[in-house]
Amino acid sequence: MENTAASNSRPRLAGLKVLVIDEVGYLSYSNRHADLLFELISRRYQHKSTVVTTNRAFKEWREVFPNAACVVSLIDRLVHRCEVVLIEGESYRLKEAKEQAERKTALRAAARGKGKKA
Repeated sequence: MENTAASNSRPRLAGLKVLVIDEVGYLSYSNRHADLLFELISRRYQHKSTVVTTNRAFKEWREVFPNAACVVSLIDRLVHRCEVVLIEGESYRLKEAKEQAERKTALRAAARGKGKKA
């Protein structure tokens, strides 16, 4: 089923004006996944815009696609005539989670303070 779904979606994805591929490197992928991604990037190469987000340096992509022969060629096509934007710092999700935890702690402290006065 995966092969059929992937085959059916390739022409559609290849034709999009902008394609965003989010979180490459979050999971490890099989050779088949690497081949499909390589084919998609090759079809779009120098014709359409592609945005890829990852928390992995390119040198770590062999860990993401452990047995794929196409990793070097895939990276080559991605970085040729591209803009690499390195974002450093704390994750906005982590920042929001910390802020939410601080608000909850403050509310609990305020509630305990009211309970002692009564």
